Amino acid sequence: MANRFTSLLIVLAVVVLALWSSLFVVREGTQAIVTRFGEIQRVVNEPGLYFKLPFSFAGADNIQVLPTRLQRLDLDNLRVQVSGGAFYEVDAFLVYRISDAAVFRQTTSGSIPQAEQRLRTRFNNAVRQVYGLRNFEAALSEERGQMMVEVRNQIRPEARSLGIDLQDVRIRRTDLTAEVSQQTFARMRAERLAEAERVRARGRVSAREIRAAADRNVSETVAAARRDAEILQGEGEAERNATFANVYQRDPAFFEFYRSMQAYRTALDNGNTTMVLSPNSDFFRFFDSNTLPTTGSSQGAAGATSSPSASAPQGGSTATSPSVAPTPSN
Repeated sequence: MANRFTSLLIVLAVVVLALWSSLFVVREGTQAIVTRFGEIQRVVNEPGLYFKLPFSFAGADNIQVLPTRLQRLDLDNLRVQVSGGAFYEVDAFLVYRISDAAVFRQTTSGSIPQAEQRLRTRFNNAVRQVYGLRNFEAALSEERGQMMVEVRNQIRPEARSLGIDLQDVRIRRTDLTAEVSQQTFARMRAERLAEAERVRARGRVSAREIRAAADRNVSETVAAARRDAEILQGEGEAERNATFANVYQRDPAFFEFYRSMQAYRTALDNGNTTMVLSPNSDFFRFFDSNTLPTTGSSQGAAGATSSPSASAPQGGSTATSPSVAPTPSN
């Protein structure tokens, strides 16, 4: 009885194990290739639970799972040469999907890295060829869309031969290489420095013109002021001489007295002045009260004087001005 129960358990375990090994699951977003002794038996594209031959040893049924979702392949820092001869760096990527799992298995042994390596080589060549027919500005203009279409059309036959459906190609960046960038920045810096020097030169010219105009205005203003001052001074001198002449005509004695007082003030203006004079000098004759002019004598003398132009003192001196000059003390 015990042997029969043990045998039953063994048979049941073998059945369960065989049933378990004959089942496989295809998940959402994947597809499965069923191979038997290396030959493709079928491709399962729908998710679910499926059967195969149990015990995948000795080349029996094997399952290879491949993605059905979109895959991305990046191409970074690709050095390309445009039609003008300059070199640029390009970043691009493509999006693909495994559309024919059987062909993909036959051409690449189902290896995604191997398939992407072949796509990368074709992608690289297509980008270089498209850029080589255009200048740098094309990648920055509306023509960029046409360039991506051309690259995609060149890669698509190669991708289809691998069982891959190429969905899209995009160019992410087109930029100067490091060497060209340094040269461009150096040229831009030189141009800016030259422009700055031109601006400074124009500023210096404008400054000189402004200073010259200001100096000219100052000279003209000063000359006009000096001319007006000389005119006013001449008019003042003329009025002064006329006043002196009028005073001399009206009262010659008082005029002589006034001029003597002016001489006193000029001579004695400095408090340290020492004068050596004779007691009988005419310089201080008006200090004697008996010699002061009177109104009557002045009026009498005024009637006998000649015209102002003949008798008025010239140059601010009179006939009776002191003849002895003061000498400073030691």
